Amino acid sequence: MNNNRLTLEKTQENRNTWIFLIGIILIGSNLRAPLTSVGSLISYIRDDLGISNALAGTITTLPLLAFALVSPFAPKIANRIGIEWTIFISITLLTIGIIIRSLFGSIFLFSGTILIGLAIAIGNVLLPGLIKMNFPLKIGLMTGIYAVFMNVFGALGSGLGVPISSIGDIGWQGSLAVWGILSFIALLFWIPQLQKQNKSDPTTSATPQAEGSIWKSTLAWCITLFMGLQSLIFYTLITWLPEILQSHGFSSDSAGWMLFLMQFAIIPVTFIIPVIAEQMNDQKLLASITAILFMIGIGGLFSGIIPVLVISVIFIGIAGGSAFSLSMMFFSLRTSNGQQAAEMSGMAQSFGYLLAALGPVLIGALHDLTNGWQVPLIMLFIISIIILIVGLESGKQRIVTDQLQTKTASLKIDN
Repeated sequence: MNNNRLTLEKTQENRNTWIFLIGIILIGSNLRAPLTSVGSLISYIRDDLGISNALAGTITTLPLLAFALVSPFAPKIANRIGIEWTIFISITLLTIGIIIRSLFGSIFLFSGTILIGLAIAIGNVLLPGLIKMNFPLKIGLMTGIYAVFMNVFGALGSGLGVPISSIGDIGWQGSLAVWGILSFIALLFWIPQLQKQNKSDPTTSATPQAEGSIWKSTLAWCITLFMGLQSLIFYTLITWLPEILQSHGFSSDSAGWMLFLMQFAIIPVTFIIPVIAEQMNDQKLLASITAILFMIGIGGLFSGIIPVLVISVIFIGIAGGSAFSLSMMFFSLRTSNGQQAAEMSGMAQSFGYLLAALGPVLIGALHDLTNGWQVPLIMLFIISIIILIVGLESGKQRIVTDQLQTKTASLKIDN
């Protein structure tokens, strides 16, 4: 009898674990596709609504600004109502935002876009903490799994936007609305997790609040800069790489496929790097290789030789995937519990996505001022050097709160 009960309990536990895993995968799948699906449809949206290019460009900028504004508050909300409920509310907002955005009219478009940005910002911040709380011994594997699905569906969003809009009379509204199906499925799979609302992170109590804010930690700022600067490079090249390649003689179609190649190169790396990083004593070597690949890739964009440009784009994709994955791992590896991981994630993504939003504008302005891409590429190369410096610091084996405790002890001695 007892054996049967134990077997049933084990079966139920395995079932719950699989539902939870599928829920995380589905949430990860929703963190890019609703944004990337817009890019290929911008011209259709602009012409249909009769808006300017500048206003159309804000469709992609608004979510990044929402990331920057909301990210620091996501851990506080989760700490108050529970991380599972906070994610559930964010996916609900995402679904509502996708529906509203797909209704006709500029007001609906921008209102829905803002809701989508707010919702994704919460998911971006809380997933690393959720993984640290529930899979403390498999952080690398779980980070790799959700990062892969996030990037796969992000690439699908870019590639399927126009083909879906061409089916019957669906148009751009229907093409954008399709992603609401994915978010609704994620919502259904997440409902069972709401029973965990009273389950707190068992390691949270080990870190007293008196240690101070992570915003005062040098290590936290190194991780934040690493996250922010890699985001700046990625979103800048997502915006301007096609034009850079066209200046070397590529057609618009060929340049578009090169952008796809860069995003495709990201996918396998986002799975491999977290698994490797978790097995290492520190991640300085991985951070160094990542920065060097950025330097080689960006340096290659100065060349007019097609094979060099192709290899450079692949290197940039590999570096981007590695940098993103390392950022996600640093949130967990450099903190002592799930709550801290969420706070670190919120800090880094807030500042990081602010840089990401400013990057394309600043690099575009440099291009206008110099009437060429040499100076903007030099700027990106310099940023890669800074990534190397902060990456080496972020990769050292230590915890954010260790510095805060040391500073607190030092102040007590001085007093």
